[in-house]
Amino acid sequence: MPSPSPIITSLLDTDLYKFTMWQAMLHRNPQTQAEYTFVCRNRPEYPLTELLGHLNQELDALCALRFTPGELAYIGSLRFMKSDFIDFLRIFQLQRSFIHAWADGDTLHIEARGPQVHVMPFEIYVLAIVNELYFRRFDETRALDQGRQRLAVKIERLKELGRETSRTHPFELFDFGVRRRYAREWHREVVSAFAQQTPQWFKGTSDVLLAKELNLVPIGTMAHEYLQSYQAQGVRLRDFQIAALEDWVQEYRGDLGIALTDTVGMDAFLADFDLYFAKLFDGLRHDSGDPIAWGEKAIAHYEKLRIKPETKRLVFSDGLNLDRALALYEHFGDRIQLGFGIGTSLTNDVGLTPINIVMKLTHANGQPVAKISDSPGKTMCDDETYLAYLRQVFSIPEPAMSK
Repeated sequence: MPSPSPIITSLLDTDLYKFTMWQAMLHRNPQTQAEYTFVCRNRPEYPLTELLGHLNQELDALCALRFTPGELAYIGSLRFMKSDFIDFLRIFQLQRSFIHAWADGDTLHIEARGPQVHVMPFEIYVLAIVNELYFRRFDETRALDQGRQRLAVKIERLKELGRETSRTHPFELFDFGVRRRYAREWHREVVSAFAQQTPQWFKGTSDVLLAKELNLVPIGTMAHEYLQSYQAQGVRLRDFQIAALEDWVQEYRGDLGIALTDTVGMDAFLADFDLYFAKLFDGLRHDSGDPIAWGEKAIAHYEKLRIKPETKRLVFSDGLNLDRALALYEHFGDRIQLGFGIGTSLTNDVGLTPINIVMKLTHANGQPVAKISDSPGKTMCDDETYLAYLRQVFSIPEPAMSK
């Protein structure tokens, strides 16, 4: 029996924000050296180390890929992408020597280390590969049957929304499900179904390849790694968010205006998000902590700055399912523009327990970097001394110890 084709067959099969951050880093901090570390936050049904052989084969195939002329033309057609970045992508190839995977007992380790503009793309590809390899061991027929039943329920729920809502601002749904999808082809089936059957609500996908092939809007701006990297760029640590946001403004000149708020928590972010940034950015993205409390803080901040909230947008993307997204819409839909990026519960809702895997930036320029999110379980840093220092600088209390 022939082996299946590689899981990643196009370098466009990743999140848009990888390209937007990539361009900004290439232009602003091309010399940065970085280290990304893989972690599984929950207990899988079997040790991920059993995937190691196939994982290494997939990494070999991934590192043989290049951008095709058609792919380059598509990226270049996005108005915020610059010609010199496209020229860089024209000669770009992931380097196998920059990524290593190994087993330590039952723990799978994956580490990408090298120039950040060469190793930052690995994250999404690696997560999609590990997910698909992991779920290949389960009953595919049963999973797809369950998945299609659940997909039909979601689509019908969205259709009902058109008959029952009267909120001022529309409900807008985006696919954010590349990294933890059940499988590549299932991802395509889900996105196609939403795009065809609920186009008034489904407004795009973070997956650049699917956006290109299905004629959808590619969605995304920045992730934590972009802001975290500024903790190691030589600016005063207290000012790293300001430096990162300012460089973003200068790079994109009004495009891609949704800022991520929880690299060191919402309160610390709002302390830096002054009238200048609040006017220049279109809105904010939520990725940890209580979403209602976060949204209320965001609206209050805009009102304090005498900015009408209805002129701005809040994008929610933290572990959403459709019911939670609709509840948030009911709460905020009359007060501010909204967007909902749903990942795992769109692309991996097939009756199996998803694995909670991440691959995060942990070091830049030889020093630790960290995210102190509004959800303590999402904090990721292997240097407790640096983490304590970061908390001190931003006056962030230690999380309460669970009893």
